Amino acid sequence: MSEKIQVGFLVSYDYELLKNSLPTIYKEASTVFLAIDKYRKTWNGDAIEISPDFFDWINSFDVDNKIIIYEDEFYVPTLSTMECEVRERKMLSEKMGIGNWLIQIDADEYFLDFKSFVDFLKSKNHLLINPERNPVQISPFLINLYKRVDGGFLYVNQATKVMVATNYPNYKIGRNTKSKVIYRDSLILHECLSRTKEELLIKFANWGHDVDVSVDTFMNKWENVNVTNYKTMNNFFYLDPHKWKTLEFIKGNSFSEIFENFGKMSDFKPSLFFIWKKNFGQWFKHLFN
Repeated sequence: MSEKIQVGFLVSYDYELLKNSLPTIYKEASTVFLAIDKYRKTWNGDAIEISPDFFDWINSFDVDNKIIIYEDEFYVPTLSTMECEVRERKMLSEKMGIGNWLIQIDADEYFLDFKSFVDFLKSKNHLLINPERNPVQISPFLINLYKRVDGGFLYVNQATKVMVATNYPNYKIGRNTKSKVIYRDSLILHECLSRTKEELLIKFANWGHDVDVSVDTFMNKWENVNVTNYKTMNNFFYLDPHKWKTLEFIKGNSFSEIFENFGKMSDFKPSLFFIWKKNFGQWFKHLFN
């Protein structure tokens, strides 16, 4: 058994963000796979362009020869965007190799301490034996950046779970396999919405949730919130607004500064008791499965 730490990214219209995300995981990854539609299509069928300069950057960045470019036909006209996403994630995982820890990270997700997450996975290597019979998924937590404002960012003040790693990639919705979840208090900075208006509109038109978002309603609130009025507003999530009740502000004009400032906020992590309670609940839920 190889028991590798295999990391995969789905490369699309926001490929430039990989320049932030790749460095956070590169050292600890065994192999990094970049899945790119060979016809340069999004899941919605829109055309994308990836600058040759990006591949030049990959070649210069990949000093340990860990990065594999995996090109295939990931857009299928008869499938919905979510069905295309699930299909691509399964195809990528097959390429990464069952029998390893399969980690899929989006281009806009930046691990704050990937080494500790990898150490945790390695402590669970027994789960890589017959994974089909004992599938699990590992969930760290996202710090969701909502909007870039003067002097820093507005962010959702409660971390949210995200399914990132699995031993058996039988995905059902996005990265969720619907199997037993093991929670870990690792944090990922998620630049999901802190983009320009134009970038957000491209994202909403082409991601797996394209039919689920009321774009006009969301964009109206997103455009109006700022560093002076955010405390007077609430309910910010793009799918079910009340899930992101309130925002907070963090200073920082660069991501290195943002990483440092979040690193100082020890109370932002889910508590050990919270993690224990969530994991006990999952154990009990799947006890008789």
